[in-house]
Amino acid sequence: MANSLRKQALLDPMYYPVITLLITLIACVEFSDAVTAVDVYRLVQYDISGVPFGSRLSALNHHAGSSLFGSDLSRTVLILPVRELNLTLITEYIEQKKLLGGLLLLLPPKFSPGNIDSTFGADKDIASLRNKLLELEWLLMHSNIPYPVYFAFEDDNISAVLAEVKRNDANGQPATATTGGYKLVVAASDPKRIASPNIANIQGWLPGLKVDGDSNQLPTIAIVASYDTFGAAPALSVGSDSNGSGVVALLEIARLFSALYSNPKTRSRYNLLFGLTSGGPYNYNGTQKWLRSFDQRVRESIDYAICLNSVGSHGNQLHLHVSKPPENAYIQQIFQGFSTVAEELGLQVGLKHKKINISNPRVAWEHEQFSRMRVTATTLSGLSTAPELLDSTGGLADNRHFTSEASIIRSVKLVAESIARHIYSQEKKSIIIFADDSSLAVNPSYIRSWLELLSTTPRVAPFLSKNDPLIKALEKELADHTAEVNVQHEILDGMFTFYDSTSGKLHIYQVASVTFDLLLLLVLGSYLITLFSFLFITTRGLDDLISLFRRPPSRKVKTA
Repeated sequence: MANSLRKQALLDPMYYPVITLLITLIACVEFSDAVTAVDVYRLVQYDISGVPFGSRLSALNHHAGSSLFGSDLSRTVLILPVRELNLTLITEYIEQKKLLGGLLLLLPPKFSPGNIDSTFGADKDIASLRNKLLELEWLLMHSNIPYPVYFAFEDDNISAVLAEVKRNDANGQPATATTGGYKLVVAASDPKRIASPNIANIQGWLPGLKVDGDSNQLPTIAIVASYDTFGAAPALSVGSDSNGSGVVALLEIARLFSALYSNPKTRSRYNLLFGLTSGGPYNYNGTQKWLRSFDQRVRESIDYAICLNSVGSHGNQLHLHVSKPPENAYIQQIFQGFSTVAEELGLQVGLKHKKINISNPRVAWEHEQFSRMRVTATTLSGLSTAPELLDSTGGLADNRHFTSEASIIRSVKLVAESIARHIYSQEKKSIIIFADDSSLAVNPSYIRSWLELLSTTPRVAPFLSKNDPLIKALEKELADHTAEVNVQHEILDGMFTFYDSTSGKLHIYQVASVTFDLLLLLVLGSYLITLFSFLFITTRGLDDLISLFRRPPSRKVKTA
């Protein structure tokens, strides 16, 4: 009986306004939290010989700030546009190992892989901004940073949030648990080590013409390009120039010679070997494994190898990098052949010699892996000097905007024409084999389509699976132009260790201060108590309300 009366009391109509008010208030509080979701890209995390580099954390959950001058930023995520970044300050902050809750770096939309605009120089400040980004990337990749670091692209939503955060910081009201503000959250698990990262080398042949009864092995010219990239943000490392341009040039050269070799009358007595190699940023580890997989006779048949690297930069100067002395007769022959064609194309080609240190396993150029196996080789590149380890490997500033389609076309003509004159013994004749008005002309549309694909496709080898669509696409394309195409899968070895978690979703919440929450709670509580008392008195009477708060009699009183 008592239970039924208690249930009836809970369902009394007098409680309906209170319940309705509570539901309304809860709904209002929930909908007042403005939420914005932003795609973010984590700073690379890797080890070299066990020494940690890059960002070591991925989860983020702190209030937003906009200035490095706070007294305690250990629970603050700084939002810093790269355009406004003071490199000296950020360098000192990182080198002094000061703590941060996290760092969010905003990149201009011009640097987005999705931006395939090829216009160069439209923004007067873009060149200096690119140089700043190169310095920043080098700093971040070669530091051990004990907090999450993310990149995002500027847009209206995040710019509006940043403007308000800056305004609060300028007024001396930085976001904290007591003052409220914006909270930045990335829900991510701890990064995990990538076990046995895969690298894949792709090769194809164009066999030369053998005369009946000739048992001698034909000489081979190898055209090689490393296709993978490395940068501060693996999910953004598309490497349009390094080395997307080299890959595009190789595919177009394969297409041109495929047409030339399709007719026995125009097929030379040279084999052509095309190799798309992986592990380029990591000491050309894939190239080394690829060469070691060759039969000794194949290696000995290679007349020379031409490696293509960063041939799409603006300008008309390229460099032939060699390991053998420039006075070497065969090096001089190759250089003279390229120089003659370059002069006809309005290009300048310089010869750069860098001796190999056999005791040092580090190689600066891909051709050095060939040279170590006593194979004559050279690298054609727009870079005049050998890059440092993990430098010029397709980072944040290497995108479609800074890569010239016209430069790639000229590089293709230079290489294809030089090789053709060599294999047909036409070096000293002014003959044009790949003339613009012939069926063997370079196809700009083909080059453009592949350049745009590679300029929107991150290619950091440890994050590419064996069946990655890019590897399948490159294999299929090479198979369309060459024979005996195969893919060699290997494990990247050496001193590098990589970790996953390369991108995520950043949620930005606008949160009220604790003071505001307490005040709101006090006002609501007072209002609800007053409302409840008023309704109770009008329906039950004052005596019943007082009896609710009266202390019940003790058991002794009841017994008596």
